[in-house]
Amino acid sequence: MKKQSPFQFDIVGSFLRPDHLKKARADFLSGQITKEQLTKIEDEAIIDLVRKQKEAGLSAITDGEFRRNSWHLDFMWAFDGVGHEKTKTGIPFHDEAALIDDTFLTGKVSIGTHPFVEHFKFVKQLEDENVVARQTIPAPAQFLFQMITPDNIERTKKIYPEEEELIIDIANGYKKVIKDLYDAGCRNLQFDDCTWGVCVDDNACFILGTDEQGLESVIDKLIRINNLAMEGKPEDMVITTHICRGNFHSTWACQGGYDRVAKKLFANENVNAFYLEFDDERSGGFEPLSYVSEDKKVVLGLITTKSPQLEDKEVVKNRIKEATKYIPLERLCISPQCGFASTEEGNKLTEKEQWAKLALVREIAQEIWG
Repeated sequence: MKKQSPFQFDIVGSFLRPDHLKKARADFLSGQITKEQLTKIEDEAIIDLVRKQKEAGLSAITDGEFRRNSWHLDFMWAFDGVGHEKTKTGIPFHDEAALIDDTFLTGKVSIGTHPFVEHFKFVKQLEDENVVARQTIPAPAQFLFQMITPDNIERTKKIYPEEEELIIDIANGYKKVIKDLYDAGCRNLQFDDCTWGVCVDDNACFILGTDEQGLESVIDKLIRINNLAMEGKPEDMVITTHICRGNFHSTWACQGGYDRVAKKLFANENVNAFYLEFDDERSGGFEPLSYVSEDKKVVLGLITTKSPQLEDKEVVKNRIKEATKYIPLERLCISPQCGFASTEEGNKLTEKEQWAKLALVREIAQEIWG
């Protein structure tokens, strides 16, 4: 089988947590069970999830992000120099606030052994001749972005008066994690990156506290830090980027087509493929795909994870055909537009409806690519 991402029938990575796993995490936080007991429950839930992924016909398997509270912050919390506390306001989404911890710098950024490496090793042992393990982590750009938003920038400047030093420290931390994952057998790594969703939003300048010129500078530095982190990676390690506009409890944070960032991002970020959200009008048209450099593939996120309603198969197939006006079919794949549970709350659908979504993606992929 093909061993590297992307696959014609693909996923973004997170899955709905079963209720007993949510309860176990709550019991651990309240002191009712030990860390060892929680880990055992997580292990069993991940083994069951991987079995279901294999039954669904997927080529890539993940741990569903079952050991995390959120898709990105848990990764950052493992770094030295990063602190967090219970939020008072959360992050504003379209219909509600995502009450995830406020996360900020407390010192210089560095990393020893990241716990996600052990998380990957657990999934790696569940590979067989039909599937490969994939690790998902927030993009370096996401890490930087977290620390330079208007809410955090003054605190960050006290620790890093020169932003360049922060960029180098984050990139070096990622290089360490990437090497450790590679040594653990990882050949498929996915960066998750919501920074581009902010950059394309009409309110981007307001959100970032800058003007159009300043926004262009932000775009340049986000691409640069991602590329810095990937410098020197092994040739046989595939790194891809998933781009999203926010995914929390079936709601979203940003909107806007890829036009503002496409020319720089799609041509210059040194990843092997882009997983792109295209499930509704918030993502704009396919025209920006013409900027994707010829060495990269695109996974079209045409099936929403935010709603249990199944898409019309023929409509989706026609959208794939429309995308081929801008990029050849052989460089296209299909997946859901995001994960099913970017945070442990999960989106508003059942596990049965989650697997029905993936069955639809598989069916479309088989009919398009055979």
